[in-house]
Amino acid sequence: MPAKLRVKDVYKIFGDAPDKALDLLAKGETKEAIFESTGQTIGVQDANFEVEEGQIFVVMGLSGSGKSTLVRMLNGLIRPSSGQILIDNDDVASCSADKLRDIRRSKIAMVFQHFALFPHRTILENAAYGLKIKGVGATERRKRAMEALEQVGLGAWAESLPSELSGGMQQRVGLARGLATEPQILLMDEPFGALDPLIRKGMQEELLALQKSLKKTIIFITHDLNEALMLGDRIAIMKDGRFVQVGTAQEIVSTPADDYVAAFVADIDRGRVFTAESVATEPSVVDLDADTAGDAVKAMEDQNLNALYVMDGQEIAGVVTYQQAAAADRESGADDVPLKDVLITDYPSADADTQLADLYERASTGLPIAVTDTDNRLIGVVEPEKVFAQLSSETPTEAPQPEPDTVSEPDRQPAL
Repeated sequence: MPAKLRVKDVYKIFGDAPDKALDLLAKGETKEAIFESTGQTIGVQDANFEVEEGQIFVVMGLSGSGKSTLVRMLNGLIRPSSGQILIDNDDVASCSADKLRDIRRSKIAMVFQHFALFPHRTILENAAYGLKIKGVGATERRKRAMEALEQVGLGAWAESLPSELSGGMQQRVGLARGLATEPQILLMDEPFGALDPLIRKGMQEELLALQKSLKKTIIFITHDLNEALMLGDRIAIMKDGRFVQVGTAQEIVSTPADDYVAAFVADIDRGRVFTAESVATEPSVVDLDADTAGDAVKAMEDQNLNALYVMDGQEIAGVVTYQQAAAADRESGADDVPLKDVLITDYPSADADTQLADLYERASTGLPIAVTDTDNRLIGVVEPEKVFAQLSSETPTEAPQPEPDTVSEPDRQPAL
């Protein structure tokens, strides 16, 4: 699938001599050393990434890491010192003011941490505000704003005022305002950061549920690694204005790029990061009618397995263990015992996206877990030891601490 957003070699230097800072960066000088010698602040350095259409790309970093500068460059609120920011074939970094205005109106919407709702306008009027700015007629913008409110579950509150809504509901209004303009790309800058933990968790779940139907291209900014791991199809971890690792949640937790990332993921609940699919192996099976207990014993010995799934055509008939199949062979004195005589029909199963934390009890049965698709067909097998090994993995425990925010005033501009 072609990338919807491509960021190539993007730098942002705050100060009156960006070229000097860029030269020093090219020579290997650090962000701190450049600031001390030149007074130039490195906001973002050497950002390179692509985001596919319909993907949630999360940028995670502590205060001063450059993530807010980056997201503001994506919609032209801040112009980069060098590099390209391509939405389709339009370069946000170098296009004219008229073209940038057109891109903002037709392709990008932004949702901020602070809801920025007009207190004396109704929820519907707030949701329609972006459409009003775009010049959409009153009837059409009311219709589209109402549809957006319905999408986020606030249709019944259309005529209410913001003061009548909880914090989480107000943030959903902000999301509806972004969705109403039907953007191709949704930029979300710490959108849930001001919410209480329980409300924040609920909003994360609602966003994921909404994304299943909307399939928007989303750039999500956060300082919370748990939030990043929950939401991101791919995640970029920033430090000192640069990406230190880009990957899936599983890749970042299982193979951190350096000690900085390893410290971040040390206390992560791996059971909520990894899924059945991530530890499943190709299923090895025997046939209920064509094979015998002896065939199953031989297959398990050859593959060093303790159990095998038994198929009846395209359907799972059950599972057979080495202990039972071998015992049946010994008792009969032959190797032609039917599989149905040693079949266990009460077997553990799970969908591919089932989290490992929810597999623990199923793994405790000692039987391999059948991973099935929406048609209940066997697509993989999870051995119990794989679950236990992944859940018990250990990493260093000293987490990184926030650094002083040295970003200059242009990066602290209020949300527009």
